[in-house]
Amino acid sequence: MPESLPDLSIDATRVAANALAEDGLVDLTTAVSVRQPVSGEATIEARTRCVVSGLVYAETTARAAGCSVTWLVKEGGAAEPGVLGKMRGDLANLLRAERPVLNILQRACGIATATREFVVVLEGTPCRVLHTRKTAPGLRLLDVAAVVAGGGAIHRLDLAHTVMVKDNHWRALAREKRSLVDALAAARARGAQACQVEVETVEQVRDACRAGADRLMIDNQTPKTVAAWAKVARELSPAVAIEATGGITLKNVRAYADAGADYVSVGALTHSVKAADIALELV
Repeated sequence: MPESLPDLSIDATRVAANALAEDGLVDLTTAVSVRQPVSGEATIEARTRCVVSGLVYAETTARAAGCSVTWLVKEGGAAEPGVLGKMRGDLANLLRAERPVLNILQRACGIATATREFVVVLEGTPCRVLHTRKTAPGLRLLDVAAVVAGGGAIHRLDLAHTVMVKDNHWRALAREKRSLVDALAAARARGAQACQVEVETVEQVRDACRAGADRLMIDNQTPKTVAAWAKVARELSPAVAIEATGGITLKNVRAYADAGADYVSVGALTHSVKAADIALELV
């Protein structure tokens, strides 16, 4: 079964603390520009259409800087250019919070928007879009939550719950003269939630199905090959899931779904995200 997102509040507190700490103990520019305490208000504005994500993280960061936020949008909602929310607080705190809050929103909304584009192309098929572990260090849950907000599904959040035997694991097993059957049996004995296997040949497809893999990950193959290997796999193991990965784009993703992929995993959602155009303007 897929893993589920945990309560994001704890992770948001950690991310907020790190984001603010990166800017140092003192905002020297604000210190020499704002001499007297004065209340302020700012709008958080989308300059282009986007899918909204990162609200919990952005609000937690604003609060850690001494500001409050009122959102006019919801997580996962489609936003037109305009005001997403309003932030209030001491002017000095608003200026300090500006960049960390925007960094979080721009990344999260960018990921969610890119994910939604894939979801739209796949409408009418049962194929689901997955993230990968190619996330920004320290921002795994932010990135994955953004994929979910965009309509994608959860893959692996970490290495501790789901086994994924990839090419180098196949080589390690061969070096130790151990079988895939042994490895998957050991994984289940240790409480693995699922056993997934990357396959590079039709022989590996057969081996993985006979070993009881729950999902086959077919990497860097054409839709035609995915269709052929999926047929072989389902003849041996009717319940096995098929995941296509590697080189998946908006132009070809539908072909992979039509070839029989249950899932497509797209590393570019998080490793090459285009930040959403979001700004903060003092009122």
